[in-house]
Amino acid sequence: MAAKLKKGDKVIVLTGKDKGKTGEITSVLPKENKAVVDGLNISIRHTKQSQTSQGGRLPKAMPIDLSNLAIVDKNGKASRVGFRMEGDKKVRFAKTTGDVI
Repeated sequence: MAAKLKKGDKVIVLTGKDKGKTGEITSVLPKENKAVVDGLNISIRHTKQSQTSQGGRLPKAMPIDLSNLAIVDKNGKASRVGFRMEGDKKVRFAKTTGDVI
């Protein structure tokens, strides 16, 4: 099945502690059905010091389930994603406005 949300998409969080916040997807984990959004779902990871890094308590963005994310349309509202054919190309579009993503 084609991916509705991809790396680089601007999304809004629908549920959880970061509800209503927006960010950009930095990576998608299709097998786990999750995505990492830059600056959201931050947790503190305790890392050991190494030759290259200082270590200590470092903030890290954790994966969020794709069902809790919605793409942001041009009006800044949450939208679902649909697919349609334009010529011989399959494109994604926002269901609220009908604009191609």
